[in-house]
Amino acid sequence: MSSVAANDDDARAGAHGLRIGAAPRGRQVSFLFDGRPVTAYEGESIAGALACAGIRTLRASPRSGAPRGMFCMMGSCQECVVRIDGRIAPACQEPVREGLDVRSGTIGNGP
Repeated sequence: MSSVAANDDDARAGAHGLRIGAAPRGRQVSFLFDGRPVTAYEGESIAGALACAGIRTLRASPRSGAPRGMFCMMGSCQECVVRIDGRIAPACQEPVREGLDVRSGTIGNGP
């Protein structure tokens, strides 16, 4: 499975991403998205952590190859489906954990 390339939004997020600086949050953790380290906080979903890091593209459309990412943020639309430690799941429904290996993906792609 190939990685989805980062776009300009990803680069503009900067060191602090999109998080509100003074908001209370859980312990800081780190995980990988397509081999890139991402800093997150316990209690965030993978999709939320990726959005805060400026990563918007999580997979490609199987029909057109168009970029896909977060949409409903409640698990209904399946637009944020990724591989999490080898299993397919919507990123908006999975909490971040230290050391996760998250890969961009499209429903039906093999490991």
